[in-house]
Amino acid sequence: MIPFLDLKKINLQYREEISESIDRFLDSGWYILGKEVEEFEEQFAAFCGTKHCVGVANGLDALILILQAYGIGKGDQVIVPSNTYIATILSISAVGATPILVEPDLATYNIDPAKIEEKITSRTKAIMVVHLYGQSCDMNPIKEIAEKYNLKVFEDCAQAHGAKYMGQRVGNLSHAAAFSFYPGKNLGALGDAGAVTVNDEEVYKKLRALRNYGSHKKYENIYRGTNSRLDEIQAAILLVKLKHLEDENRKRRIIADYYSSHINNKDIFLPKVLNSSPESHVWHVYVIRTASRERLQDYLLKMGIQTLIHYPIPPHKQQAYSEWNDRHYPVSEKIHNEVLSLPISPVMSLEDAARVTEALNEYKEAL
Repeated sequence: MIPFLDLKKINLQYREEISESIDRFLDSGWYILGKEVEEFEEQFAAFCGTKHCVGVANGLDALILILQAYGIGKGDQVIVPSNTYIATILSISAVGATPILVEPDLATYNIDPAKIEEKITSRTKAIMVVHLYGQSCDMNPIKEIAEKYNLKVFEDCAQAHGAKYMGQRVGNLSHAAAFSFYPGKNLGALGDAGAVTVNDEEVYKKLRALRNYGSHKKYENIYRGTNSRLDEIQAAILLVKLKHLEDENRKRRIIADYYSSHINNKDIFLPKVLNSSPESHVWHVYVIRTASRERLQDYLLKMGIQTLIHYPIPPHKQQAYSEWNDRHYPVSEKIHNEVLSLPISPVMSLEDAARVTEALNEYKEAL
């Protein structure tokens, strides 16, 4: 069986380094917001090109804390892609604001800048983009719209660690950006973890307080904060894996390039890259589309190839947002009905990629 993602194999590559980092953490005797978190925040900010990074408990909290730090809440509207993992939308609801869904570009699956302006109202306060599947959004036209209407721009970078847009890394393309380090991400912890990257000094200070009960100093609370701190042990592990992220992304691109160059089946639509720079996409997942997804998935499983669907149900059709269930977002619905994610990882061999490709090229609709 070719697994969709072999997390065990990915992490065991660094077993010795991770063990050393855990020993260092244990020997320190400091378990919350210590040197490991401080060092990771410094290194990840440098990696993204931002002045600051704030380690938090997970990616959803990172999004929520950004909105809180910028004072977005009840009565406000935030533009967000209709084609995304539901966490992006949940963060807006969590602060009492209203998500305004905008359709994606079918070629890239990211939010379509041409469809944003028509959704802006007097209540719109921000645009929250998602660099979906590992590819950076087309940020320049989005930022132009935001500047025109005096809106904030936030990034959900959960799937795009290390991706670039016009030579600049995601996480440094907006007012603030959220990252998830869930184990399956390109930069994955060994549990839940997240971070916010930001350049504004005052917002940075506020975020540090908000993640820690609204406090800069113990027992003195200046905000109604929460408990969302990056664990020291996860920071220690992330410091190890950050050193290898660029190389792992390079290996993902090799597999993606092989797929894109060798899959040749008229019934399968391959993903498109926004611009000519290979660094614009880090291939968190390699997503194809086909009108016969279930049949293709069953066929591949019989061929010993595991696939996943990112994602089977669009946010506006979820029970959590039942008030939206009668809405129609045709591009998003088409995507959610047709997408299938192929195996891809930094430990996948070209031989396995060739097996996947051969199976896809031999697949016929009639099967």
